[in-house]
Order: sequence, then structure tokens, then C-alpha cells
Amino acid sequence: MPRVKTGVVRRRRHKKVLKAARGFFSGRRKHFRKAKEQLERSLVYAFRDRRQKKRDIRKLWIIRINAACRLNDINYSRFMNGLKLSAIELDRKILADMAMNDSAAFASLVVTAKAALK
Repeated sequence: MPRVKTGVVRRRRHKKVLKAARGFFSGRRKHFRKAKEQLERSLVYAFRDRRQKKRDIRKLWIIRINAACRLNDINYSRFMNGLKLSAIELDRKILADMAMNDSAAFASLVVTAKAALK
């Protein structure tokens, strides 16, 4: 087999990694080996955090719903149980939006949930 020199291929690969490493701190954007190591780690973080973002958003919805519930003299778990018993199927995203932007409608849901609990 003939000998293959990697000049062009290596240059392209290095340029691709260094271009993706723009914005990294210090030598992590200038030196290929450091940039490659940091880029691999960054891609792992990105993969992980795409999943964690969904959890964090759901946590935020629950916090908002709980805060609005406590203003209406009920806690989160009793409110959600009351909604389930009264067959109201609104997801937490919609409930959190109502809690933030339409407190009158949310208060009527709380009244319905309290009635279903009794």
C-alpha cells in the first residue's frame, strides 16, 4: 500500500474543531488538543442539559401553580387531586400560565377542586 500523507485531511479536521471551539476560554479555543477535549465535554453537557431543561421547566410550572394555590388557601397536591376527581384535564403548562396571567380563572378552578375534595 502506498503511504498516505494527512496534511489536507488533518488541516480540515483541526479547522473544524477550532471553529466549533470559538468562544471557549484561553487555550481551549487556540490549541487543538485542548479545544478537542473541551468540545467533547461540551457536547456531553449539551446532550445532558437538553433533557434536564424539560425537568427544570416542569419544576417551574409546579412552583408557579403551588404559589397561586397557596394564595387561594389550598396546597398543590390537594389542588391537583381535586382537579383529577372533578375530571378536569389541564396540564401543568396551562395551569401555570393561568396562575400567572389569569388569576380569576385559576381561582374558579380552585373552587371546583375544593368542591370535588368534599
